[in-house]
Amino acid sequence: MIPKGYNNVAIDYYAVLGVERTAAEADIKKAYRALALKYHPDRNQGDKEAEAKFKEATVAYQVLSDPQKRAHYDRFGSYEENASGGGAGGFDFSGSFFDDLFGDAFGSMFGGGGGGRQEMNRPRKGTNISASRKISFEESIFGTELELTVNKQTLCGTCSGSGAAPSGTEDCATCRGSGKFTQRQGFFTIQTSCPTCGGLGKIIKEKCNECSGAGYQKEEKLLNVKVPAGIEDSMAIRVGGAGNDGMNGGPAGDLIVNISVKPHKLYTREGNDLIVDLPLTFIDAIMGKDFEIPSLTEGEKIAFSVKAGTQFGDNIVMRGKGAPDVHGRGKGNLIIDLNIMLPTNLNDAQREAIKKVAELSDDKMYDKNKSLWQKMKELFS
Repeated sequence: MIPKGYNNVAIDYYAVLGVERTAAEADIKKAYRALALKYHPDRNQGDKEAEAKFKEATVAYQVLSDPQKRAHYDRFGSYEENASGGGAGGFDFSGSFFDDLFGDAFGSMFGGGGGGRQEMNRPRKGTNISASRKISFEESIFGTELELTVNKQTLCGTCSGSGAAPSGTEDCATCRGSGKFTQRQGFFTIQTSCPTCGGLGKIIKEKCNECSGAGYQKEEKLLNVKVPAGIEDSMAIRVGGAGNDGMNGGPAGDLIVNISVKPHKLYTREGNDLIVDLPLTFIDAIMGKDFEIPSLTEGEKIAFSVKAGTQFGDNIVMRGKGAPDVHGRGKGNLIIDLNIMLPTNLNDAQREAIKKVAELSDDKMYDKNKSLWQKMKELFS
């Protein structure tokens, strides 16, 4: 038997919602939410087909989401309410139904309660303000403190943010002080904040002289912002409560400081590792040599030794000598990349000296890469 819906048109409620007959309650609810949002008349102004699908899905959900109604429907193949129940065939299209299903975020969209003066008068957090600062490479490694001057909005001390002079408000004539604006659309009602008073229920007849009705005043504030050690380029620091003041007792917003780091002449950074590129003559690579390079701490140097027989691509890794992790999880490494340079312009004396070295060379000089050396000799022999 094909069941009948609220308008006596043959209809399958499971097919309407696009679920199996064994679907769980959560799946039925999820399917209906998607259809209700897709076909709601507010999103499909003047679309009669969308309105019909919206009504059809709502009836299907109200039957299948109720265990008793669903059991009756599954057993007898139909379910019809007493028409005196209101709506279509007694089915509930009221705002409270949508409030329960969608919550406050969607309730007002479907004509639910909330909104109005109560909504507008709730505590509201102030908006964030932002600033940008460039710091040195050293400051990013060791941390620093910035002195910032910011312009923020503070609540007017005279009107406490209302924008009105004392006794300078009156009830809104449009909503009669309720803050709500109600419209009927077909078989259900849509309720929104009053467009005249913005949901406050009051309008200003006399502006506050101090802030000219804005409710806020601009104030210049000097702030000290701590930059943590290890901060990286393009990171941001959030200073809670240093933004614009909130409304109706709500907290202030935050200050967001965007950080950029100047490049260094010697050091670069990869994650928490510090990288130094050390040019090395081929003589120093062959013979080995002791070196010192400037550290990031002024006046200090870092000493290390390049071992004899250093090869192309070698580096020196100093564990725990890199940048500190900004979250306090230890330090990275200092990595010294050894860039061996070969001579390109030799004078006659230098050329002769190298020839003598070549004449005196043998396989023992290349023990480190003996197997590779042997393969090369065999290839060219």
